Amino acid sequence: MSNTDSKTDHQINIECLNRFIDLANSIKDEGVDIKMVSHALMSASGYYTTYALGGNSGSLSDLGVEKVTAAYRRELERIQKLKKDQVDAEAQ
Repeated sequence: MSNTDSKTDHQINIECLNRFIDLANSIKDEGVDIKMVSHALMSASGYYTTYALGGNSGSLSDLGVEKVTAAYRRELERIQKLKKDQVDAEAQ
């Protein structure tokens, strides 16, 4: 049994997300501009998404790119709402 067998998908997602953020912050702390770190992280996500959906030698169809783009947009909108709600709560 792996250590992920008893965790929910949400818990695994949060743990992975935090590891990526920690790595990005480590790279930033090495002196790399935060915008470059962000761009590299986004590019890595695009490459890995292509691999996850298309395989090692595959690529995404135009429809696949549209679906992934829509998923990124929904996630970014969700994050922005969470951030806005956090700022609003802190202001009260």
